[in-house]
Amino acid sequence: MIRTEEMLLNVGPQHPSTHGVFRLVLKIDGETIVEATPVIGYLHRGTEKIAENLQYTQIIPYTDRLDYLAGMTNNYVLCHAVETMMGLEIPERAEYLRVLAMELGRISSHLVWWGTYLLDIGAISPFLYAFREREMILNLLNELSGARMTFNYMRVGGVKWDAPDGWIDKVKAFVPYMREQLAGYHDLVTGNDIFINRIKGVGAYTKEEALNYSLSGANIRCTGVDWDLRKDEPYSIYDRFDFDIPVYETGDAWARYHCRMDEIEQSLRIVEQAAEQFPADGPILGKVPRIVKPPAGEAFVRIESPRGELGCYIASEGKKEPYRLKFRRPSFYNLQILPKLLKGENIANLIAILGAIDIVLGEVDG
Repeated sequence: MIRTEEMLLNVGPQHPSTHGVFRLVLKIDGETIVEATPVIGYLHRGTEKIAENLQYTQIIPYTDRLDYLAGMTNNYVLCHAVETMMGLEIPERAEYLRVLAMELGRISSHLVWWGTYLLDIGAISPFLYAFREREMILNLLNELSGARMTFNYMRVGGVKWDAPDGWIDKVKAFVPYMREQLAGYHDLVTGNDIFINRIKGVGAYTKEEALNYSLSGANIRCTGVDWDLRKDEPYSIYDRFDFDIPVYETGDAWARYHCRMDEIEQSLRIVEQAAEQFPADGPILGKVPRIVKPPAGEAFVRIESPRGELGCYIASEGKKEPYRLKFRRPSFYNLQILPKLLKGENIANLIAILGAIDIVLGEVDG
């Protein structure tokens, strides 16, 4: 009988597959993980506390740096919370621009996840293809906002700038191109026996466990829970679009993979409809006072980000700065189940399990 002793192994915070400055302290017995302890906070910048000394419009650039792969979504949740408190009416053209920006951002975010996840488990080509298509989306969002990742595009009451001439036509042209590439992704990866055997049955959990850990996004829809705030608690103008919510039952990395790949197709449907319905003209900013001062009180709103349920809580004293601001960051909650999933697993499955959760460390740490 071979006798081994437990040892501690650090994975990160500088590690190519932790997708950010994330440290995982493993206690291993041979190849088996006995205990896993996530250590976060290396990227903490105190966003919520800083916001207490900023005017509401000044806070918007800070939201980009949380989930930096989906900056438009973070912009929106803050503006949506302030608009809810003030009872503002948003112009229709601005709402369409917001939806187009957020859904293009969702596709871009899932492309980064797809490419890096495949790279994590040994496939190089998908990473190159994913970033090729993501570059096209970043170019579109750059034309719209003037930035490539930290967009600072949303404003309380609407958006910063109108779409430039010809931009909607470029969006329309992108949709069929992306659908063709997505079909190629499936031919290359999804039906590959090596890939299927690598992730099927890995990192599985039940519907009850997903609910108990407050998981959201693909991390809960992979267990059979049909829940997406764009459908179940519609905000903005999402109730105008026809799209489906991908749901799978097995709760493993394979199901999470399919949820996100199917979500790319559904986001393309939304983008296609929004581009077709886009108003010919109209204002892009509602009637908003020069200095934004929500009335005294509090509000909480939540939306569906690429990683799940993103919430924003604001407590106001009627001043130009919030008394308190708090984000419900889905990556932070989704990460909590990781120690349970890793316990008893072979160390070779660590990155396949972590990558399937799809965390962004800027959002985890805040």
